[in-house]
Amino acid sequence: MTGQLEGKVAVITGAARGLGREYALRLAAEGAAMVVGDVRDCEETADAVAAAGGRALSVALDVTDMASCAAMAAAAVAEYGRIDVLINNAALYGGLSSGRFDTLDPEEWNRVLAVNVTGVWQCCKAVVGAMRDAGGGAIVNISSLAAVYGLPFSLHYATSKAAVIGITRSLARELGRDWIRVNAVAPTAVMTEGTEEFFGDKLERAKAMIADGQTLKRNLEPGDLAGTIVYLASDASRFVTGQTIMVDGGTVYL
Repeated sequence: MTGQLEGKVAVITGAARGLGREYALRLAAEGAAMVVGDVRDCEETADAVAAAGGRALSVALDVTDMASCAAMAAAAVAEYGRIDVLINNAALYGGLSSGRFDTLDPEEWNRVLAVNVTGVWQCCKAVVGAMRDAGGGAIVNISSLAAVYGLPFSLHYATSKAAVIGITRSLARELGRDWIRVNAVAPTAVMTEGTEEFFGDKLERAKAMIADGQTLKRNLEPGDLAGTIVYLASDASRFVTGQTIMVDGGTVYL
């Protein structure tokens, strides 16, 4: 039995750890050849994919640098001959400062928008030509519950993830003629290193409050998201575009 992504080539940004690594392992298990990129070293992710029987190319990637994004796409095409899937996962999250909106550091605000918004745009620009050559493709942008529910004291992060939904909807309308589908997922806080860094010593209290506000009362684990990513990347969702799928245990209903 072949996987849902057999014969596809998938690029994942921010793949050095956490959700990016989880997505790489799951998409590879479904048959996709992987290109994993990050400002951090992605060799451990590539090795994990290979150890599980998959194929992965590790590339250095700074999503704020268009030349770096273009080099990533060129490396993917040189290695595999095509690009079918882009998972825009790279984002600033763990380690961000929090505070009232009028006290946030302007430099950090600009860094968040550069990575979380401009980075998505630039990676889309980098891969779209190869997707057109392949006859279509699937772009999956990672937004957040913060964009829909609202996240006080982290306006830079919530604003950036709301922009990701705007990019998703607008690009879906623009790229439909090329049979390139563009969708987003909006998870609640996922139990990763980034979430631990984001909440710091407030983590346990935050986990309890988050779970209590959900219909499904436990915290979101990385594996809980992977099925939705596979669905949006695969032909199972071939007539789905412009959508944002909440993966939040039933916190908000759209």
